[in-house]
Amino acid sequence: MAIARALVHGPGVVFADEPTGALDQGTGREVMEVLTGSVAADGASLVMVTHDPGVAAWCSRTVTMSDGHIIADTATEAGMTPGESLR
Repeated sequence: MAIARALVHGPGVVFADEPTGALDQGTGREVMEVLTGSVAADGASLVMVTHDPGVAAWCSRTVTMSDGHIIADTATEAGMTPGESLR
């Protein structure tokens, strides 16, 4: 329900704080498919916080922080496909 509320008005930016944190891998994969698919279809951006590298792999850019400082900023041509992450 929270995902539907976040996406219903087609925002330009979607913020997600640990969207898969309390989910099993299968449900987490479904959530990421919905989030990334909806964001891509609407031409929006997804800003997400996660501690899971498998979830971060879905993103085309990751910014890694430690102790309040940016320690890495990595961009890829595209995020990983569902079959490549959350295994």
